[in-house]
Amino acid sequence: MGIKICHITTVHPRFDTRIFHKELYSLSKFFNDICLLVADGKGNEIKDNIAIFDIGKPSDRKKRMFKSLFKVYKQAIAINADLYHFHDPELIPVGLRLKKTGKVVIYDIHEDVPRQILSKDYIKPFFRAIISKSFEIFENWAVKKFDAIITATPHIRNRFKKLNPNTVDINNFPKLDELYEPVDWVNRKNEICYIGGISRIRGIVELVKALEYVNTTLHLAGNFESEKLKKEVMSLKGWKKVRYYGFVDRSKVKEILKNVKIGIVTLHPSQNYIYSLPVKMFEYMSAGIPVIASNFLLWREIIEKNNIGICVNPLNPKEIAKAINTLLNNDSLTREMGLKARKLVEEKYNWENEEKKLITLYSTILKG
Repeated sequence: MGIKICHITTVHPRFDTRIFHKELYSLSKFFNDICLLVADGKGNEIKDNIAIFDIGKPSDRKKRMFKSLFKVYKQAIAINADLYHFHDPELIPVGLRLKKTGKVVIYDIHEDVPRQILSKDYIKPFFRAIISKSFEIFENWAVKKFDAIITATPHIRNRFKKLNPNTVDINNFPKLDELYEPVDWVNRKNEICYIGGISRIRGIVELVKALEYVNTTLHLAGNFESEKLKKEVMSLKGWKKVRYYGFVDRSKVKEILKNVKIGIVTLHPSQNYIYSLPVKMFEYMSAGIPVIASNFLLWREIIEKNNIGICVNPLNPKEIAKAINTLLNNDSLTREMGLKARKLVEEKYNWENEEKKLITLYSTILKG
């Protein structure tokens, strides 16, 4: 189709899994002229027929959120796309200006930002509620101006549907074959993994403390949110049972997942997480392993209802340890849960289903 499409992010890396490897790859099957505008300082390039434009990496958060906006808008105008699809809340002013020029604009909302702000440690507690409410008022006003809103979960969709009827959830589910490799269960090790961003609110402290009560190895992949937290976690007794990789690429993720028997996602019960659908949970499922997850109502509906894992109190290391021991000491149960998890992804929780929703949305708004 003779339509030029430009995705924009100043927060995410150029090869972000959702943006580049899922959305842009899917769109490239139907549209010939696609580009990505980023701010990571790695320069311009063409990757898999997708042009990447780089405005340069800002030196700090404030410059990214304010001074970079003009550069983003200037480059976006120079690209002269027919449709702009932006991914960061700080880019709302850019999206509004592009809309005024007559362009088609989509706002892709990955997180419930007002609730996310309430858990930001770098914002003083006194100001969190004020900033959260102020941003929510602004975002609610702005979304009415855009041609479409994409959200990463049904819960976020429900918030915006009444503000902009052209709102659809496109969930960040895994590709069916990306992380899956058929492997004989007997070749898997009696070990566990956590893959993703490593932070206090994502349960790393409780998880490593739980290792004191189990006889296994935790394969840990991802970046720590700070050196301070990294030193704290490495000083815990359970750390001696951790094999830490740092940040890894997708091929390494696949290798880890094919060798372990359990995936862990014990996030804390913050307002931003209890209704989330963390991609790591579905990636574990796609690899054919059961999940030990936080006992949020939404997650229990997925995990316990389908018998694909165990939900626990994420703040209780001993309860996490008990769930790990239950599964590692009952191999037939664990294998059965893993098979059910994989089947559930094949039937429902996969990117191939979400891709259809993305293409339908694009087709609808471009025809309109």
